[in-house]
Amino acid sequence: MTALVDTNVLVYRFDPRDSTKQRVARELLREGIERGTLRVPHQAIVEFVQAVTRPLGRGNASLLARPDALREAEELLAQFEVLYPTDSMVRTAIRAVATYQLGWLDAHMWSYAEHYGLEEILSEDFSDGKLIGTVRIRNPFKTA
Repeated sequence: MTALVDTNVLVYRFDPRDSTKQRVARELLREGIERGTLRVPHQAIVEFVQAVTRPLGRGNASLLARPDALREAEELLAQFEVLYPTDSMVRTAIRAVATYQLGWLDAHMWSYAEHYGLEEILSEDFSDGKLIGTVRIRNPFKTA
């Protein structure tokens, strides 16, 4: 089964604050690379850089320094098949906001999977097990 990886999976790979989620993310991504079963949307790479370079709390510390985050973004481009948006997908996302009551960014993420015919989205940001259109949501951290 080919699945779409949401941003949170990419971020947890570098987040030591939850070692269980970090381990699950690393294993999931490693297996997806080996088997060629994961797709990464362009949106997730953009969100990833923003999320891992954002200061954590009061200090200036972030999960990754900007140069490291940009290098990791380059690695994602090399390691995974990256999916890019189309104007049709934006229209589908607009309809998903109204039809499925999804948030704007989640609707875009879902539209990638729907447009490219992927069966599953791996994310903790949606309801685990929910079927939206033709796409099933799976929270890989639920049992973690």
